[in-house]
Amino acid sequence: MDATADDRTDSPAPQPPAVNAMRRALRRARDGVTLDAAEAAVLLQARGEDLRDLCASAARVRDAGLEAAGRPGVITYSKSVFIPLTRLCRDKCHYCTFATVPGKLRRAGHGMYMSPDEVLAVARRGAELGCKEALITLGDKPEDRWPEAREWLDAHGYDDTIAYVRAMSIRILEETGLLPHLNPGVLSWTDFQRLKPVSASMGMMLETTATRLWSEPGGPHHGSPDKEPAVRLRVLEDAGRSSVPFTSGLLIGIGETYEERAESLFALRKVSRAYHGIQELILQNFRAKPDTAMRGMPDAELDELVATVAVARHVLGPAACLQAPPNLVDGEYERLIGAGIDDWGGVSPLTPDHVNPERPWPQIERLAERSAAAGFELRERLAVYPEYVRRGEPWLDPRVLPHVRALADPATGLADPNAPVVGLLWQEPEDLPESYGRTDLHATIDTEGRTGDRRADFEDVYGDWEVLREQVLAEGAPQRLAGDLREALAVAADDPTRLTDDQALALFHADGPALDALGRIADDVRRDAVGDDVTYCVTRNINFTNVCYTGCRFCAFAQRRTDADAYTLSLRQVADRAAQAWDVGATEVCMQGGIHPDLPGTAYFDIARAVKERVPGIHVHAFSPMEVVNGATRTGLSIRDWLQQAKEAGLDTIPGTAAEILDDEVRWVLTKGKLPAATWVEVVTTAHELGIRSSSTMMYGHVDTPAHWLGHLRLLAGIQQRTGGFTEFVTLPFVHTNAPVYLAGIARPGPTARDNRAVVAMARLLLHPHIPNIQTSWVKLGAEGAAEMLRSGANDLGGTLMEETISRMAGSAYGSYKSVRDLQAIAEAAGRPHRQRTTTYGEVPAERRAAALASDGHLPQLLPVLD
Repeated sequence: MDATADDRTDSPAPQPPAVNAMRRALRRARDGVTLDAAEAAVLLQARGEDLRDLCASAARVRDAGLEAAGRPGVITYSKSVFIPLTRLCRDKCHYCTFATVPGKLRRAGHGMYMSPDEVLAVARRGAELGCKEALITLGDKPEDRWPEAREWLDAHGYDDTIAYVRAMSIRILEETGLLPHLNPGVLSWTDFQRLKPVSASMGMMLETTATRLWSEPGGPHHGSPDKEPAVRLRVLEDAGRSSVPFTSGLLIGIGETYEERAESLFALRKVSRAYHGIQELILQNFRAKPDTAMRGMPDAELDELVATVAVARHVLGPAACLQAPPNLVDGEYERLIGAGIDDWGGVSPLTPDHVNPERPWPQIERLAERSAAAGFELRERLAVYPEYVRRGEPWLDPRVLPHVRALADPATGLADPNAPVVGLLWQEPEDLPESYGRTDLHATIDTEGRTGDRRADFEDVYGDWEVLREQVLAEGAPQRLAGDLREALAVAADDPTRLTDDQALALFHADGPALDALGRIADDVRRDAVGDDVTYCVTRNINFTNVCYTGCRFCAFAQRRTDADAYTLSLRQVADRAAQAWDVGATEVCMQGGIHPDLPGTAYFDIARAVKERVPGIHVHAFSPMEVVNGATRTGLSIRDWLQQAKEAGLDTIPGTAAEILDDEVRWVLTKGKLPAATWVEVVTTAHELGIRSSSTMMYGHVDTPAHWLGHLRLLAGIQQRTGGFTEFVTLPFVHTNAPVYLAGIARPGPTARDNRAVVAMARLLLHPHIPNIQTSWVKLGAEGAAEMLRSGANDLGGTLMEETISRMAGSAYGSYKSVRDLQAIAEAAGRPHRQRTTTYGEVPAERRAAALASDGHLPQLLPVLD
């Protein structure tokens, strides 16, 4: 029996499309009308004259794109070396000869991984031959399957394979000048943050979205956890969120139907539209290989590949870069050019194609001749496409940007043929960037306001607004539930811990007398849990930079380094501000900043240390989970080790900001590049395990629903039951005025007064008895709004702040600071006594209380703009 009989998933025999369907689809393609998936599936079956018609229209689309890009008549390639860092893999793809097993490597005299010397020998020889790209390819997470891989990593001092990839990428940059293009397989969001600073680009083939080819026994991807289509699509999205120029593509002829192939193209288009980060798509035809389970499968015919390229060009449009590997097309270069490709991919004068070793690369001179015969000039590009070279940040990390620019033609973004390929120093910045920009923004935001209502790169930095609008509209408006409010209120009054999800959702929708009753119940629970005292903290906010390229769509604080409102403080200015705060009675400084691309991962340690050295007694409440991950990935430390070092430098607690809504469906509307919910949870739980307590927060009133509020609060309660590390829960109503997601017409204009009362009351009930302190935000609600929340279950007013820039940049109308007496007046308006507290809700020393009352929490003077 043929060994392939049990190792393939048979797809239904395709029925040829109706003549009228083909004619109509071809006409729409010729006319430049947007195709749907059904029409694309029809066109994938075009043959003969129909295929020639399809290719002609696809080539016109390609030519228009090249003209718009400023390189008409140019087809590109990258001169590269192929570095198979390890051939071990945890997956079991039935067509693959690249992956192997430890025993075979040993018998061949190879290690489990290429050694640094082996890697650098290949890279150096490539640089001597004028190569500019180091294509680093490897199997997915081999240490998860092979003990030998884990042992090798341990013996050489690497936590995981990604750490070795990062280390070798740095050495390649420094010692050879080649630009790493990384293909390590499935990556997490955190992996992207680790690898982006050391690479020009990354890639991973989608291959197909046909889940059955992965899930059904005998399918080509069965038994391969990293080949699940949903997992691979998530990787593409995380690459886009991380602003990584990314290569992907399809492998055709592995058992997918035409409809499934069309769906795969549309999935790639969706990701490309949303993030603009797919730099190229590879259309690769299946070639059966000996000694594989699929050795008996027929090769994908050339007509299949040509039709797929032409349809991909129509679906992805003129701006897409489409590539077909030249070593897999049997010299039929003109047909691929005629179908709409504009790139030949990596071609090496030194190393074989280790994935298809039986298919040697063509000579570059031969490729140029055949391209010229088809009317195209062959030009060399870099591992990163010229559009991203010209854009620079945020697509290229500042640590790798000099390496790219050293090899690029500044006029075109293509490779400079005369550039020497030599190593350049790669290093983290050692210090916080020098003070510059509008460093008085914390004060002048109230007197002069912001320069404009949005960033200059509004249309680019946040991704595609139209895709977001479609996504939010598809999800629909929140539905008001008709649950039994009377029963839910009775349960809440008797024992809020017994509230079911349905009852909680009904209460979230309460209004009128039912909302009044809910507020009274929450207030009673508050009184029993923490008493009547309204607490507050004398604190100063220090936002040490607002330069950030993360792309949070709700944030009006972040600026590009060249924007008029951008600024960065020096270490001395940060310490000066902390000392000023101490002088007027502060017990805490709360320090957060943008994810500045020039900020070294150790800068956070330096900030905490500078404050503690200047003011030993002050509590350092600093660095959101997003900043923690940024610091950890930049230093190469684990989250645990980074937090431990931060604690040793003076960090006392962390703010539980960057939570927004802990549901990734909502998060990926609110933010392009911020950490996923699971990573936020990992950071705060790790901090708690190390004895670093945190606050917890929820920002609501944008594109969320009460169901999201419920899930968020349940998650926080669960964390608290495990760790006990949350000091409080802070409600953060969305401030919409200058928020990009509101200006783009996607978000609601913040929560209603009803929403605010319901959220505070339900936070009190759903977090009881685990998180006893519920804080309301005077910054976002004002004094009257905060007093109302104190009557609805809240017991804390937060801090004096002394300066507040984030909410004010978003359009909050309630100022940047409150005096001690202002906060006391809010408590009195709610009919409650007041008490100053520490960050962790302890008693404040008498000396601190006296200093705060003597100054009323006011700063004596504003710091100067410049050092």
